[in-house]
Amino acid sequence: MTSLIRFEKVCRSYGSGSSQVTALENIDFSIAPGEFTVVLGPSGAGKSTLLNILGGMDRASSGTVRFGPDEITAFDDARLTRYRAEKIGFVFQFYNLIPNLTAFENVSLTREINRSALDPEKTLASVGLDHRINNFPSQLSGGEQQRVAIARALCKNPELLLCDEPTGALDSETGTQVLRLLQKLCFEERRTVVVVTHNAQLTQIANRVIKLRDGRLIGDEINPAPIDSTEVRW
Repeated sequence: MTSLIRFEKVCRSYGSGSSQVTALENIDFSIAPGEFTVVLGPSGAGKSTLLNILGGMDRASSGTVRFGPDEITAFDDARLTRYRAEKIGFVFQFYNLIPNLTAFENVSLTREINRSALDPEKTLASVGLDHRINNFPSQLSGGEQQRVAIARALCKNPELLLCDEPTGALDSETGTQVLRLLQKLCFEERRTVVVVTHNAQLTQIANRVIKLRDGRLIGDEINPAPIDSTEVRW
């Protein structure tokens, strides 16, 4: 199967000399289009560094990262900015919504960075929030705020959705609702989804599980039968 994402001997170090810290060391893996991938590891494993490199928010120290036919590790700053704006949707643990903007206005911001953005109102409806478009974040539950954040990411119509601990700030019931939405986006709409987490229970819902420890790849496994998010026991 053709790969959408390929990491080849990717390293990322910070600092120099005796103070140098290696966050990623010789990372190799690939992800196919439409796969639901969980990147699993404890704090300090290198998960966020991997996500930031894949999302074009950080650069590898060495190695190659490919997205489809493109080598993003060779992009200059302008091309990397276009890549982030056009190809990637980001979802974070703490939502990052602008508090004095409504749900509709938060999602509409996407149009300022991507001319091919989808209709914000329809995108909010697709995540079940058509009745909340005029509410401010403070008027929404945690799960609703995360769904607004997902709608904001989806409004860009991205090829890849990157989620950094998307259920980390949610209770188990609300987290299940968010995971169900992410599964729907992947398995029904064929979007490629990568979820970074320390929660091993989430590996059950993924097609592929990539495991990191101390900046090294210790596992790259295929799950032939992902379960529905409602069956996950937190």
